[in-house]
Amino acid sequence: MTQLSRIYVDECLNGNEGLRDAVARAALPPVFGGAWRGHLLARPWFVEAEEMAAFARDLEDLFELLVSLPERLFDGDPARYAAELGLAPRHAALLRRSADGRPARLGRADAYHDGRGYRLLEFNLGSEVGGMDMAVCNAGLLGVDAFASFAAGHGLEYVDTAARLAEDLRERARPALSGGGAEPVIGLVEGNGGVAAYGPLMRSVREAMAAQGLDLRIGDVSDVRTRPDGKLTLDGAPLDLVLRNFGASQLLDDPAGPEVAEHLFRAHEAGRTVLFTSMESGLYAHKNALALLSDPRWTDAFDDKERALVDRVLPWSRTLGAAAPAALLEECRERRERLILKPGAGHGGLDTFAGWECTDAEWREALATAAERGYLVQERVTARPEPVIDPATGVAEDWIAALGVFLTSRGYAGAHARANRADGGAIVGLSSNPGTRMACVFSHR
Repeated sequence: MTQLSRIYVDECLNGNEGLRDAVARAALPPVFGGAWRGHLLARPWFVEAEEMAAFARDLEDLFELLVSLPERLFDGDPARYAAELGLAPRHAALLRRSADGRPARLGRADAYHDGRGYRLLEFNLGSEVGGMDMAVCNAGLLGVDAFASFAAGHGLEYVDTAARLAEDLRERARPALSGGGAEPVIGLVEGNGGVAAYGPLMRSVREAMAAQGLDLRIGDVSDVRTRPDGKLTLDGAPLDLVLRNFGASQLLDDPAGPEVAEHLFRAHEAGRTVLFTSMESGLYAHKNALALLSDPRWTDAFDDKERALVDRVLPWSRTLGAAAPAALLEECRERRERLILKPGAGHGGLDTFAGWECTDAEWREALATAAERGYLVQERVTARPEPVIDPATGVAEDWIAALGVFLTSRGYAGAHARANRADGGAIVGLSSNPGTRMACVFSHR
C-alpha cells in the first residue's frame, strides 16, 4: 500500500471523525450527487505523482504505437488490420466511416498497480468513456475542513478531467462555430435509447461542462436533425460539435442505427458540425489491438525502446480466435489460474471469464467461446490492496482499485478509481459487480 493511505486510515481510526466522514460530508453538485453519491467509496484514492506521471507518459507513447499498427504491420491497409482484430466487415466499415486519418488522443486507460508499477488492463479510446465528471468529488472533498487540512499537510493535488476535456472541445469545435459565438454549442449524443438508460450520467457530464462554461445538449442520435445548410441541430439549437457517447456496437445492434447516424458523418465531412471523436477510435480501443503489440509474430516491427515500453506496461496478451494455434489453446488450458478472457469489443467487464474463478470444465467451455467469438487472453494482474474503513463498522478492510487514467491532446488529464473489496470478485466495474465503488484520485509527492 502507499504510505499515505496508511496515514489517512490511521488518522481516521484514531478519532478524526471529520476526515473519516469527509466523503459523506462533501458538498457535491446536485446532478452528480444524485447519480453517484450512493456509489462512492468512503475515502479517495492516493497515487504517487511521479509514478503516475511516468505511467501517463508511457500511455502517450503506447497510443502512438497503437495508431501506427496498420502502417507497421499491414502496409497501411485498414481492412487487413481490422480482419486481424477479428472485426466483421460491416463493423470495420462503420469504424472507418468519416475517419480523419488519425484518431484524436482522448480516452481512459484502466490499470492495476501490482505493487511494483502500473499494468495496463485495457485502453478505452474515444469520447464514449465514462468518468470525466469525477473531479467534482475532489473539489467537494477540499470543501470539508478536515480533509482540506489533511490535503494541505500532505501536498495533495488533482487534475480536473472536465476542464481538460473542455479545452479540447473548444479547440475541436472552433472551425464549425456558427453565428460568431465565442463558445460552441455541443450535443452529447447517445445511441437510440441511450438517454433513457444513461440519462443521469449524461446530465452529470452536462453539469460538469456547464461549470466550465460550455452549453451541452443531450439527445439520442435519432433526435439530431440536419438544417438545409448541413449543420446539425438538437432541440432546435445549432450544434457546433457532437460529443459522441455511442459506440459502433450500439449502432449495429439497432437496425436503423448506421443509417440514422449517417447524417452526423456527412456534417462532419462537410465541416458544418464536428464529430468528436470520430468512429475510428474504435479500431484502436479494440482489446485485440493490445495483443498485436506483444505478439511474437510482430516483434521485428518494433525497436528495442518500443518493446521495452510494451513489456513494462502490458501484461502478456494474445488473441484467441478461430485461427489460434493449438499450442496457444493448450497453454491457456494449462495456465487457467493465471489468465483472464475478455471480449475484444466488450466493456464493463461483461462476458469476461477469470480463469481463477472457473473450474477446469468451465474454463474449457470459456476457451471454446473465446475461440469462436474472438477474445483477448491476458495474464492476470494482482492489484495491490489498500485499506479502506467501512463506515458501518469502523473497521479497516482491504480494497483493490482499477485506476482510470485519462488522456487528452494535452497529455495526462486526471484519474479516477473503481474499487472493490479485495475478496469481492475478479471484475471491478459497476456494470458487472454491484459491490464496486467509485473514488476520486489525489496525487502526492
